[in-house]
Amino acid sequence: MIVFLTLLIMIACIVLALIILVQNPKGGGLSGSFGSMSSQVMGVKQSSDVMEKGTWIGVGAIAGLCIISVFFFQKPQGADNGKAQQRTNTSKTK
Repeated sequence: MIVFLTLLIMIACIVLALIILVQNPKGGGLSGSFGSMSSQVMGVKQSSDVMEKGTWIGVGAIAGLCIISVFFFQKPQGADNGKAQQRTNTSKTK
């Protein structure tokens, strides 16, 4: 199940990256120093509300999948046995 969830997270990340790259930048940032060259190269004239909603849905999907994937991780078998065994060994030596 972890492999399936990991693949879903990776696909959602790739889709989210593509959605973000297609959007037209709203602020100055680094795009101001390059002029209008970036919008001509990408071929995007204006971003719509659909792109913005898609970004938020993508972020929510990735966050939800990450939280769900935590529930499927299993604790290693020997994690607690070492501490319990160490406590019994110290009590026997006294």
